[in-house]
Amino acid sequence: MTTTEATAAGSGRSATEAFTQKARTGGPVDHARVGAIATDALAALHEVVRTHRVTYEEYDALKAWLIRVGEDGEWPLFLDVFLEHEVEKVANADRSGAVGTIEGPYYKPGAPESTSEATLPMRDDEPGTPFLFQGTVTDLDGAPLDGALVELWHADDAGYYSQFAPGIPEWNLRGQIRTTADGRFAFRTIQPAPYQIPTDGSTGAFVDAAGWHPWRPAHLHLKVSAPGKQLVTTQLYFDGGDYVADDVAQAVKPELVLHPTPAASGPGNEVTYDFPLDPA
Repeated sequence: MTTTEATAAGSGRSATEAFTQKARTGGPVDHARVGAIATDALAALHEVVRTHRVTYEEYDALKAWLIRVGEDGEWPLFLDVFLEHEVEKVANADRSGAVGTIEGPYYKPGAPESTSEATLPMRDDEPGTPFLFQGTVTDLDGAPLDGALVELWHADDAGYYSQFAPGIPEWNLRGQIRTTADGRFAFRTIQPAPYQIPTDGSTGAFVDAAGWHPWRPAHLHLKVSAPGKQLVTTQLYFDGGDYVADDVAQAVKPELVLHPTPAASGPGNEVTYDFPLDPA
């Protein structure tokens, strides 16, 4: 990014750039599967046209908007906000342990690693409410998992992520912990703020035209994994927080809402949340 002031749009552009660099595995095309999915998707759109009696003026507006999404480079943003939550539900439908949700566009591997306890990297004057997030990683029978990896990242008190907004240190509010024999972990950090998805491009135009709001509730991002177990990617939200009930990305699930209490010692809040992992 070349600007020195953080913006939602700038963060969105950085996320799109990161997606284009993401390694993807290719393979032979399953024409029958592609055909079946495409047939059903088009049939659903045809039904929308019939149900709402879409006019040619509206059809032309749609074509112009689709062209603009490509020109803005916002297909990753649009799909992550409005489609990923359903893909995630299908992908994780057979889990019985920790509940997952969307990854979002702001993950970066390789954050500083600690054992059992850590204070996330942050600026000396990092604004926000101090927050202790702790828990245990177990198998489905409740046995603690030694050496499980818990990755945590989240927005700052202004709603921006390190490595996607300017002026923020590289690993700010990003870290990972290896559990010890008791399976426990503890992060000291600050509570993140809600943030707005980019609104100055085609995705924002879509949201505005529909009369919706562009906000995501405050949340923690996590990836939790252990040898022989399924990795779970999730987000955790704050009870009573703004937009929890109407997240624009529709990623909130009741099992993912935290209920923090005042810290047992010192300022801020704390919460305990455990991760039982499914077998691989």
